[in-house]
Amino acid sequence: MLKKILLVLLVILVAIQFIHPKKNISEGPQPNYIGNSYTVPDDVKAILAKACNDCHSNNTRYPWYSKLQPIDWWMNKHVVDGKKHLNFDEFINRPAKYQKHKLEETIEVVKEGEMPLKSYTWTHKDAKLTTDEKVKITNWAQSVINSVASSQPATDDKGEKEEKEKD
Repeated sequence: MLKKILLVLLVILVAIQFIHPKKNISEGPQPNYIGNSYTVPDDVKAILAKACNDCHSNNTRYPWYSKLQPIDWWMNKHVVDGKKHLNFDEFINRPAKYQKHKLEETIEVVKEGEMPLKSYTWTHKDAKLTTDEKVKITNWAQSVINSVASSQPATDDKGEKEEKEKD
């Protein structure tokens, strides 16, 4: 009986190797990339590339083991969830309020060590952020928040434009 169970499990494991989700790979330029509207210094780009973009952009670098199921499904879920929360390649087509909020969240999760995910840094050792890298990311995110705030008209609590008083 145990042999039959193991054989069935082996057949299932082999069969699922042929079922893969669509890869998160986009060709060409990303017109809504955050860097198209806001400055992203080269050192910050490098940090984003090694620690963030696999789950928070339209292009994921897939390691060799992503070809194995069920690992590929697990990784795909992380990428889909990551892009749902924040996608740097779709950033500038979102409202200013959203942009500010997502960058505030970025500062919070980086400072608290919640990002990048521990499960990501297990296999991507270079993605572990140093204290200096955390400072660079949070300072950059704050500068973009300031840019977003200064480029948008002030609004009241109801989201209506405030009129500046004239003397």
